[in-house]
Amino acid sequence: MKIFDAATQTVKQGGRRRGANMGILRVDHPDILDFITCKDKTTEITNFNISVAVTDKFLEAAKAGTKYDLVNPRSKQVVGQLDAREVLDKIAFQAWKNGEPGLFFIDENSRRQPTPNVGEMEATNPCGEEPLLPYESCNLGSIDLQRHLKRDARNKWEVDWEKLERTTRTAVRALDNVIDMSAYPIKEIEEMTDATRKIGLGVMGFARVLFALEVPYDSKEGVEWGRKIMKFIQEIGYDESAKLAEERGTYPAWEGSRQWEKGLKVRNSYVTTVAPTGTISMIADTSGGCEPEFSLIWYKRVMDGDELPYFLDYFEEVAKREGFWRDDLVQKILDNHGSPRGLKDVPEKWQRVFATAHDVAPEWHVRMQAGFQDYSDAAVSKTINMPREATVEDVKKAYLLAFDLKCKGITVYRDGSREDQVLNIGVVEAEKSTEVRVEVPQESAVLRPRPRPDVITGRTQKILTGYGALYVTVNEDEKGLFEVFAQIGRGGGYTASFTEGIARLASLCLRSGVPVDEIIDQLEGIRSPRIAVDHGERVYSIPDAIAKAIKRHIGMQKTGVQPPVETYDELGGAVETDVELEKESRDAAELLRKGLNPECPECGKSLVFEEGCVKCHACGYSEC
Repeated sequence: MKIFDAATQTVKQGGRRRGANMGILRVDHPDILDFITCKDKTTEITNFNISVAVTDKFLEAAKAGTKYDLVNPRSKQVVGQLDAREVLDKIAFQAWKNGEPGLFFIDENSRRQPTPNVGEMEATNPCGEEPLLPYESCNLGSIDLQRHLKRDARNKWEVDWEKLERTTRTAVRALDNVIDMSAYPIKEIEEMTDATRKIGLGVMGFARVLFALEVPYDSKEGVEWGRKIMKFIQEIGYDESAKLAEERGTYPAWEGSRQWEKGLKVRNSYVTTVAPTGTISMIADTSGGCEPEFSLIWYKRVMDGDELPYFLDYFEEVAKREGFWRDDLVQKILDNHGSPRGLKDVPEKWQRVFATAHDVAPEWHVRMQAGFQDYSDAAVSKTINMPREATVEDVKKAYLLAFDLKCKGITVYRDGSREDQVLNIGVVEAEKSTEVRVEVPQESAVLRPRPRPDVITGRTQKILTGYGALYVTVNEDEKGLFEVFAQIGRGGGYTASFTEGIARLASLCLRSGVPVDEIIDQLEGIRSPRIAVDHGERVYSIPDAIAKAIKRHIGMQKTGVQPPVETYDELGGAVETDVELEKESRDAAELLRKGLNPECPECGKSLVFEEGCVKCHACGYSEC
């Protein structure tokens, strides 16, 4: 895994984004206990999501409190036993702590995969919505359900089934065409993709549809609407795939498949799935996938860089129509984590209808996922959000409920998980830490920073960091370096305030006579989750960048003196980090699972975790 992780770290998508891998190990593998905790060190295996492939036999043993066999995957010989309940508890604890591992219900996937004649199902893609055979791929498309509503005779919203049918038929044909028109990186992928011709037609905007239908997300009626819509799309999708089979022939691996056994002639072995829609749902201005709305109010960044509050207009429409609109209601909802639940100004009915992700109990998250899974050929990418106070037992209950409801997999995220490690981000390991002792003579025990003159000169540099472009200004007076200013992103954010704090302390040290090389030694080499390379130098963190800016200003290098660099292009001097950096690299998803709710690297707003993916509601940035 570490080799694949290092390779992924080196080869980046478009030179800007890391790739992503899914690591899945069977629960009966002899190394399973090590695998469950393999991401305890958050600087390792950072480019992997991990899940445990659990069998029916294992889960039944966990329920019964009995042991299960560990099997050598090569010889198929039993090499030991473990207590199933203890192993499940360990998985649940790790997921409670940092959101991983998830569960992959391998037997359920095998039972429902259409082409056992071609191969055995072993894993999914990183987001979990596509269980695939080796070398398979799947092209995805999502229907915006919010655009498939119409007013009835009473001026109430209802689903426009005729329009939804037309869209579904068009989408199936379009996705099938994509298979033939695509260019594939290697021949094996092209051959397998053509052999099974899997397409993945899914949805977005489901939460907005429930708002319009006045149905709470966390209710039996809400789940039934999910099942009803997905069933309709699947039935129409298969009907159109059958028409395509008449026109173009069945998929090449059809003979011997489960669909062949049933006499169902179709063009595609998969038709439906529910994939993440983080970016496209923002473009469409709707909710993502089958997820509830994350919040009723958020901020969007517009072209001139300004940030404008965006309030769900349909809630405002309902509030004014029903007579509970108040001028201060938006602020109250904002103060209530973006939700109207619990606000006295909002009638109970509408508190229930306008549910947000953290209002929904884990049980209802699982039940909604299961409702969509019933009519998804592949799987469903969804996050089971849990409140901060959720317990390990709550995670276990969600796992077992997902198993009982025949989900194909499950991923949980507990709000604020791993908060205890947030303060350790960027701290060098204990054995590598440096202790600095300063002996101050008694007669000069009180140091006073020298006063700032009215006019001072300096130079500003721009340095690329993993958090964006950092602007560092170093000023001098007649005695030498005097102060440092550092700015990154927009003011008021965590990163900006942290950066300003470092610069202020560095300035105080300079004005108080602390040698500049001591300041550089303390800041240089501090590591952080995001690493960049600026003009051939590794930039490990913002403190490290400030140290490098000071060194460049005075022309210092460890091996001598070089001319100062006058300007720094934000991207022109950047190169990709190499394999040696993999232990220090970690993407925003890992930080989010640790409870930090990190800032978007593009605009500085907080990222959210939805549909198994990290994204920014303000500017549309997505890690998927």
